Amino acid sequence: MAHLYTLYNLDRGVNIATRVQLAATSKERRKGLLGIRHLDRESGLWICPCEAVHTFGMAITLDVVFLDRHHRVRKINAGVKVNRIAFCFTACSVVELAAGSLEATQTRVNDRLEFRKHV
Repeated sequence: MAHLYTLYNLDRGVNIATRVQLAATSKERRKGLLGIRHLDRESGLWICPCEAVHTFGMAITLDVVFLDRHHRVRKINAGVKVNRIAFCFTACSVVELAAGSLEATQTRVNDRLEFRKHV
């Protein structure tokens, strides 16, 4: 069964997404969101460990947020179109979200995020 989380911005007091799936195995990280044709505002993928992502072969534009080991936002790449690469060498993990999610929640660099596991 997939590990699902709500991604909460502690500094803004807002949920960023309520159905974030963890991609922790090598196979899950390699597949990522390939094959996804639509990502709704409540969904996302947390890739851990990870410091770079690509959108080659994808069909959707993404918001990408890079986190350090304390889940503090280190870098934001909003509206990453297909056939692009995004990276942050100081990141420990990456969250891929529907385009517009980060602006809608006013998420910014240095915000502290929390992953709340669904039970």
